[in-house]
Amino acid sequence: MINFEEELKKFHPSLEVEDAEEAIYNQDLTDMADILVGMIKDMGNTTFTERPVRQDEIAAREENSSFEE
Repeated sequence: MINFEEELKKFHPSLEVEDAEEAIYNQDLTDMADILVGMIKDMGNTTFTERPVRQDEIAAREENSSFEE
């Protein structure tokens, strides 16, 4: 059976709407926009030693090498 006296001792009132709103907005949460901005900044700081070679460049190199032989 439920002991109402014990349950009342455990009771904590919920936050008022204004207090709940403030608690929610004051949390520092990362959203997708923050993640994307971080990724773009990281890409700007990355240096590449060699750029990727396209398939048409490979074909052109193979054609040129066959003429040189």
